[in-house]
Amino acid sequence: MEYRKILIKYGGNAMINQELKKSISGKIKVLQDHGIQVVLVHGGGPFINKSLEEAGIVSQFFDGHRHTSPEALLSIEKTLKGEVNSSLVNLLNRQGLQAVGLSGKDGKLAIARKRWHIAADEAGKSHQVDLGQVGDVTVVNPLLLNILLDNGFTPVITCIASDESGEDYNINGDVFAGKIASALKVDAYIVLTDVDGLYLEFPDPDSILREVNLKSIPQYYGKAIKGGMIPKIESCTAAVEAGVKKAVILNGTRPEQIISYIVNKKSIGTTITQ
Repeated sequence: MEYRKILIKYGGNAMINQELKKSISGKIKVLQDHGIQVVLVHGGGPFINKSLEEAGIVSQFFDGHRHTSPEALLSIEKTLKGEVNSSLVNLLNRQGLQAVGLSGKDGKLAIARKRWHIAADEAGKSHQVDLGQVGDVTVVNPLLLNILLDNGFTPVITCIASDESGEDYNINGDVFAGKIASALKVDAYIVLTDVDGLYLEFPDPDSILREVNLKSIPQYYGKAIKGGMIPKIESCTAAVEAGVKKAVILNGTRPEQIISYIVNKKSIGTTITQ
């Protein structure tokens, strides 16, 4: 297939290594030179951990989900927008792109609502856990992004959004990226991780699942899909169900994979299709 518009979800160790960041920026420039519109969505877990530690804010986790107090959110937003987003915009502009830094709050790009975590107690009974200023995306308005893309700009978006009343929320980066990809109806939603794809027997390269369809995904939970891969697969599944042609898991520590997959049409990573 020909790619005209793609969304890349960027995070993990590839965000910490400066050389990798430069390399990924260069690959995005190559994609644009091939006439492909690119949207970059990012989180910033390692940077958030550091900023909260420096602010003396202790993180409390429930089933892997960080409770976010209003004080923590202030620190998180400063880090994501003022440090991580700004740095990525700078790197992309140095490559000759016209990058624009955004969050879900800009132009009401994304509308959020409070997210309640459902947990089970020792007796197996379900109950709601208040995660504080943690949200889900309810609506995405892609107008601003399409205006930017159609005029040659590269949107760089971080995962903060407000609800209808103006209350701010931190949103899981994978969830956020999947919602944006769905609203833009991109040709490919690329999730960059620290591994080469979904492994049936990690780290055996022969066990990588090259293509998985929506019907077959449930059988891989607890095997190829576990831990931090769960929200990634959930966001890929939701995006494909919403009309994105394919979602792809690639290794962000090997930025050349982006070009190999999109430009050279090589069968690498794990592709999730309808």
